[in-house]
Amino acid sequence: MKKKEASYFMTYAAAISAIYIVLTMVFAPISFGPIQFRISEALCILPFFTPAAIPGLFIGCFLSNLLCGAAVLDVVFGSIATLIGAAGSYALRRNRWMVCVPPILSNTIIIPWVLRYAYGSADLIPFAMLTVGVGEILAIGILGNILLITLEKYGRLIFKKNCV
Repeated sequence: MKKKEASYFMTYAAAISAIYIVLTMVFAPISFGPIQFRISEALCILPFFTPAAIPGLFIGCFLSNLLCGAAVLDVVFGSIATLIGAAGSYALRRNRWMVCVPPILSNTIIIPWVLRYAYGSADLIPFAMLTVGVGEILAIGILGNILLITLEKYGRLIFKKNCV
């Protein structure tokens, strides 16, 4: 990677991370818990546009959880769930309608276990998967796809294909 490309990559990753953190913290009351609607998860479609979104989303999730006082297991495994989802989104970037599937699945499968073991949630795992899954479908499947369509239409200046 050339020096200029590396600079763009790090800048995009840092900006995506910062936006994720701000959105999570501003909407903190609905971003955490067994029934959560993390608006920042809409950004999980960004690997469609740039691979820099993968570390950006991972670091953003990690720092959001850390700064908002999440349990250690949540900081670690919640961030890993986001990393898996972001990498999966990048792998499926050739089909824009499939980009939202990996983060929805990774969070729906991993987060209920985090809620159980990090916070002692009494909810049954299948019920927690349902509640987390619904929140992820709303955040990524609906808001994320609205963001994707908007960025496809108006984001050409933001995500230059030759830069990252």
